[in-house]
Amino acid sequence: MELKDRLAAAGQEHLLAWWNELNETEQAELTAQLEEIDFAELEKLIREYVLVKPKTAIPDDLGPAPYFPLIPKDDAQEELYEKARSWGEELLKAGKVSCLTVAGGQGTRLGFDGPKGTYPIGPVTGRTLFQYFAEGIMRAGKKYGRPITWYVMTSLLNREATEKFFKENNFFGLDPLQVFFFTQGTMPAVGYDGKLLMASKSSLSLSPNGHGGTLLALRKSGALDRMKAEGVEHISYFQVDNPLIPVVNPLFIGLHALENSQMSAIMLAKTGPFEKLGNFCVTNGHIEIIEYSDLPKELAESRNEDGSLRFIAGSPAIHVISRAFVEELTAGGSLKLPWHRADKKIPFIDAQGNAVSPAEPNGVKLESFIFDAMPLAERTMILEGDRNAMFAPTKNPTGVDSVESCRAMLVERDAKYLEAAGVKIPRKADGTVDALIELAPVNVIDLADAKAYVEKTGLKAITAGAKVHLE
Repeated sequence: MELKDRLAAAGQEHLLAWWNELNETEQAELTAQLEEIDFAELEKLIREYVLVKPKTAIPDDLGPAPYFPLIPKDDAQEELYEKARSWGEELLKAGKVSCLTVAGGQGTRLGFDGPKGTYPIGPVTGRTLFQYFAEGIMRAGKKYGRPITWYVMTSLLNREATEKFFKENNFFGLDPLQVFFFTQGTMPAVGYDGKLLMASKSSLSLSPNGHGGTLLALRKSGALDRMKAEGVEHISYFQVDNPLIPVVNPLFIGLHALENSQMSAIMLAKTGPFEKLGNFCVTNGHIEIIEYSDLPKELAESRNEDGSLRFIAGSPAIHVISRAFVEELTAGGSLKLPWHRADKKIPFIDAQGNAVSPAEPNGVKLESFIFDAMPLAERTMILEGDRNAMFAPTKNPTGVDSVESCRAMLVERDAKYLEAAGVKIPRKADGTVDALIELAPVNVIDLADAKAYVEKTGLKAITAGAKVHLE
């Protein structure tokens, strides 16, 4: 069927209204966008998510999800953790693990012009987010004797700038073949009348399809094929704005494997009932995440007999995912995840071709979320993480989850490593570190590395007020 006929059948023939005004290049670009769309599937999504507003149904049997605690509860669990840690290290030594960073965002909220991963976050050096991960991946590869392939998901907006940044920085010492860039998919924005919106006469209004789209993009880009060819079985998934994250966590990876989990998650104990983290819950025997905005107030505030929150487990979007599970979820080239509606103010051109910047929401962007894969898995696992050791998101310039708080947490993490290795660290009356300290991840990614570094360098103490970069 001709493109024009397909659009007419879908009730979207307006997308070709300016066809005769376009040059050949513009016609080709618009055609490519339209050819990417499965209009039968899109019609279904418009009926279910645009023409009606879905309500989030809270199951009657919703309860808090079980998880492995940060501190083993007994000798048997401690033995399991040691076994898991050793097994995770063996998987790394065998080349069974790759890293995946979701890095499609821009630094706009930070007042920064460029891909978010290029933001300078190092407390002393201004080491960028990407450099933290690259050096950590390099160190882990040396530590476990096998280079780790790093998959970096960009967006259409920042793909070119991201690749240029890596090339300008010589891939931070990594072999360029170790780094696989791929691009997040998009979805067309839809007006409340069910018609697709156009950004210009030659382009649809497109937006990223959500972090759930990472999974389909892995398949379409050939990343899954490469993982399979390299013998990779497990994917360490994390977001670009969190430089505190261990790029590989042997305990987490090992537990994931020993539990035969298809998708595993780190949970953090929430700081309060309404902290803006998704809630790990269980319903009908399956783990799922309920957004903080959707969990009813009475459940969010409910407590156990000891006074602790019942729904204590919050999601920081840190996962280990089995490659075979991603293959299953994307079989046939389509994504087997539900979609979510986001009402937005979407700039568009009207029927006369005039640009319009609406003052109120005028349409819907459809997104998929990676955590929606958890209820589809036959086996899942959740492990409690240490917030101070693995979660310092860089979302705002100041305040909570900010550049300031992230840098402070990086300093504290590195100071604790050095203290545990016997180095005297200056501290203020309130206990915070009285110095700026930055350890190079290319040498130190855990306590064992810190101890080896201190022994090698003979470092004894840090001077109060000093700015110290330890390479």
